[in-house]
Amino acid sequence: MPKKTEPKDTQSTQPEQVQQVRISDIHPFKNHPFKVVDDALMQETVDSIMQFGVLNPTIIRPDPGGGYEMVAGHRRLHASGLAGKDTIPAIVRNLTDDEAVILLVDTNLQRENISPMERAQAYKMKMEALKHQGQRTDLHKEPTSCQVGEKSAWAIAKVSEDAHQSERQVHRYLRLTELVPEIQKKVDAKEIAFNPAVELSYLKPEEQKGVLDAMEYSQNTPSLSQAQRLKKLSREGKCTQDAMYKVMSEEKNEARLLFAGQHPHFLFSVEVVDQAGRHAHGEAATELRLDVLPQSGIIFNIGDSFTLGFCIRSHSSQ
Repeated sequence: MPKKTEPKDTQSTQPEQVQQVRISDIHPFKNHPFKVVDDALMQETVDSIMQFGVLNPTIIRPDPGGGYEMVAGHRRLHASGLAGKDTIPAIVRNLTDDEAVILLVDTNLQRENISPMERAQAYKMKMEALKHQGQRTDLHKEPTSCQVGEKSAWAIAKVSEDAHQSERQVHRYLRLTELVPEIQKKVDAKEIAFNPAVELSYLKPEEQKGVLDAMEYSQNTPSLSQAQRLKKLSREGKCTQDAMYKVMSEEKNEARLLFAGQHPHFLFSVEVVDQAGRHAHGEAATELRLDVLPQSGIIFNIGDSFTLGFCIRSHSSQ
């Protein structure tokens, strides 16, 4: 009697098969940070699917509890439902939790319209998944702080490399995940700028909620300078509600354009003044050189202290 042989695993050599999977059998990835919004872009996706179908297959993985979990393609899944489709083309992959998280993050970060908090949460999810990869489960000893630190540094470096951003910037995004949900919403709504939000993340949760009260009291959003002072007060144990009211009620500095040169190189100076026209904190004028197009609006940071936006017009002769 011939010996029975096991079938060979040919998954790595054969192309992945695209299947038509019922939409009702697919559920979203648990706790994924990317919002699926019914906006104009979603309507364009719906119209495209109604006309051409789903051109790029989604990626799903089997759920032990039944059905499938979406990994890459949440927007296409939602748009297909709105377009009246019963099925969606999908590639089924057997992925671990960490592999699924990394694929989820990498595919979604290719989109243009990613909010600061979506990016922050995605970086955190990917970093944690990378730290888990390669970790032995047959040892019962807790890892040392040195081992944890090395793994965290490697994970941040990998996230930075894949996202084409500096490690410092990745660190700053990760800080946003330390904000209370109410402030996170204001960051995504552009009611609090990115740089001040990073500084506010160093405040204790109850102090952050106090900042919200101070914002309501003063009808102001914190500038970078104000957020830095609040951070300093927190470190010193002096971040009381009265102190926050005082800081948030201060007049903000503004930038004044003093000189604009000739296109294509605009050399100009700015000085920081308060609302009464006085030089703020003795800061000297700063000269910057930018390459811009005539009549183009620009926004840039000066000394990472504040943001200046305006329109420069070329004075070159025609």
